[in-house]
Amino acid sequence: MDNIYNSVIEALIFSSDDPITSQEIIKAIKGIDGDDSQISNDEVDNAVDELNKRYEELGISFCIQKIAHGFLFSTKPDYSKYVGYLSSEKSKRRLSQAALETLAIIAYKQPLTKPELEIIRGVNADYIITTLLEKNLITISGRAETIGRPLLYNTTDEFLKYFGLHKITDLPKPREIEDIMKDEDFLEQRQKIMMNAIEEQVQNELNTEGENDNAPE
Repeated sequence: MDNIYNSVIEALIFSSDDPITSQEIIKAIKGIDGDDSQISNDEVDNAVDELNKRYEELGISFCIQKIAHGFLFSTKPDYSKYVGYLSSEKSKRRLSQAALETLAIIAYKQPLTKPELEIIRGVNADYIITTLLEKNLITISGRAETIGRPLLYNTTDEFLKYFGLHKITDLPKPREIEDIMKDEDFLEQRQKIMMNAIEEQVQNELNTEGENDNAPE
């Protein structure tokens, strides 16, 4: 493949806010250079590998990752702590513990019905499912062939993007999760998240008390 396409592919991925697929990259190239342009899915993959190799050699802090069936620029793990410290976007989108538990069950058991989910968790799941649907992390994929034909739920590409996965089979295996839970960096980050959540709760309570104090009697 002509080396010029490496830079073209790099520019297309860089300019995309969402994961861009090989097909979209090829369509853009052929849309400009003509349908006879010699470019294939394998050549796009090779170009990404070459770009990542160059970033590694130069010690660049980012790389191109395969996420949600496409390509997206991502900060390398060594620098994610610093980026995360300044980023407020993740905090705004932070999921509650209950939502994370529900999402994990759906991810590993999908397709899953609400009654099946509630049996596993032991609590009503109406609110959590509504929240996950609103965030586009899960979707309704059909109906089960059981009594009442309850709705079936699956995870979405937005779920893959949120957790930095290329495909659902990239989810960690149960044994890998146990290792992650024991990792010191994970425990440190978990503690920070918990402290932030406590601070937010305290601040919300103080704001509520202040509003009540200022309310006319």
